[in-house]
Amino acid sequence: QLQLVESGGGLVQPGGSLRLSCVAPRSILSVFNQYVMGWYRQAPGKERELVAAITRNGNSARYGDSVKGRFTISRDNAENTVYLQMNSLKPEDTAVYYCAAEKVEWTGWGQFAYEYPEEYDYWGQGTQVTVSS
Repeated sequence: QLQLVESGGGLVQPGGSLRLSCVAPRSILSVFNQYVMGWYRQAPGKERELVAAITRNGNSARYGDSVKGRFTISRDNAENTVYLQMNSLKPEDTAVYYCAAEKVEWTGWGQFAYEYPEEYDYWGQGTQVTVSS
C-alpha cells in the first residue's frame, strides 16, 4: 500500500500563494520515478477535479483549465516528493487538495487518462486550502 502524505495547506488571502507538498514513502524511493503523480481538489458539494498532473520524469505537465497560468506542478524524484506551487489564489480555489499516484510503464503520457481520478490507485488524505480575506 502506497501512503501519500500531503502538507502545506492553510488559510491565505486572495492573491496570495501557497506551496503544497506530497511525500511518498521512503520504501519506494527506487521506484518513485515509475509513478505519474497528480493533484486533485474537491470543494464541498462538488466533484473531485484535476488540478495538475506530471509525468514520471517530470518533463511534461498538464493542468486543469481553472488553474492554468497560476499553478505549477513539479517533482523531485530523489526526494520522493511532488509539489504544487499555487499563485494568485482565488476564493474559488478553496478546497481539499489531494495527491494521487499511479504506476505506469511509459515515461510520457502514453494512454494514461491523467484527467480521470479513477485512473489513480493511490491517494493521500488531503490538505485543506482556504482562500479568504
